[in-house]
Amino acid sequence: MLPASTVVLAGRPAPVRAAPGRAPHRSRQALRSGHQMTNEPAAPAATSPIGASAATSPTRLVLLLSAAVFINYVDRGNLATAAPLMQDELHLSATQLGVLLSAFYWSYVAVMAPGGWLAERYGAKRVLGVGVALWSLATLLTGFAGGFLSILLLRLMLGLGESAAFPCSSKLIASEVAVSRIGIANGVIGFGYSVGPAVGTFLGGLLMTQVGWRPVFMLFGALSLVWLLPWSRVVVHEPTLARPAADPGPTLQQILKQRGLWGASLGHFASNYNYYFILAWLPVYLVKVRGLSMATMATVAGAAYLVNALSVLAGGWLIDAWVRSGRSIQVIYKGMMALNHVAAIGCMAGMVLLPATGCIACLFGYQVFMGLSSPGVFGIPQIMAGPTAAARWVGIQNTCGNVAGILAPAITGVLVDATGQFASAFALAGLINVLGVIGWVFVLPKIRRLDWAAA
Repeated sequence: MLPASTVVLAGRPAPVRAAPGRAPHRSRQALRSGHQMTNEPAAPAATSPIGASAATSPTRLVLLLSAAVFINYVDRGNLATAAPLMQDELHLSATQLGVLLSAFYWSYVAVMAPGGWLAERYGAKRVLGVGVALWSLATLLTGFAGGFLSILLLRLMLGLGESAAFPCSSKLIASEVAVSRIGIANGVIGFGYSVGPAVGTFLGGLLMTQVGWRPVFMLFGALSLVWLLPWSRVVVHEPTLARPAADPGPTLQQILKQRGLWGASLGHFASNYNYYFILAWLPVYLVKVRGLSMATMATVAGAAYLVNALSVLAGGWLIDAWVRSGRSIQVIYKGMMALNHVAAIGCMAGMVLLPATGCIACLFGYQVFMGLSSPGVFGIPQIMAGPTAAARWVGIQNTCGNVAGILAPAITGVLVDATGQFASAFALAGLINVLGVIGWVFVLPKIRRLDWAAA
């Protein structure tokens, strides 16, 4: 157990020498913290080669990963915030706008699984740094775009860079964080990617009303590059395919045979369809259908995303507290995922059928339930795959999940053009939640660390 003054995220801290005849102090501390030392699989300690620099603390590492995904979601969400202004200035149809909103996911999905392999081959730290640099430049250059084609190409570049984020972060968490702390580690990272849309929508929306959309893209892209400075000083002695640990991990074929991979992928797709539908089209819906001003839209949407971010932290804490109490890991993880999808069905219906006040209440309700379930989306594969397979597993799962990012914005644009309203788009989003319940509850097997040697 780490000292009390340290935020505990490490998977296996150094042992403490006990006095003769006395139980080790670490064991008593472990029992008080809820760690089940004999039953809980923990990540192997990151040991430094002789003469190498000491590894960065897991707490600092998780905070930097949270900052990275925060930037990731600010930058990918800028287009949706600017959409009402860009649509008028560049004379874009709803179908064209839907294509631009979904184009990011074409490249994001296409290179997600290869990105997981790259993270395990060359190291997650190096691959993530390259990804952040690439997506930051794409954001900055969008401020200079002249029309549909140039924005399309830059959105593809953005997706290419951002595809590195989750496979890399999952590999590092699986390597460094014990099962009883995976919930809060993912909660902290989930806070980053949940508060990103809140800050991006609120701050970006307000700035755009003052200076226009182009300077905002330039500013956000330049600020994103600053993250590379602290990341360049991070030291991680991670196992890679080029420098394997004692356990080389499973083959790709073994991973693809896992029923858990496909159950999690189906659930991830359903969750993401609703999420990306809201992320992409909420500003347009609130401004053009519900009649909100740009400033009011930015305030409402930003507040909703902030509620989601706080709910992610609460969900991570609740999951870890449940697991450390010795209760069933199956109940808390699967229960959270199912609750989110059942609640989302009602919230999607309420957002289109109720008056403005009820619509906004349902929006906030949706953000709460989705936030509570968010730590499980990546926590489940990190637990099941372990440090030698988490990047590739999450790369595949996130590829399947983010097909929704291609479909949801584009299908919504087509439906709005065809019907002149959003009712059918909300109905489709609601129905897709049934797939989420099937995937997380019925297809996903028991949540436990897989024995890859026997797989």
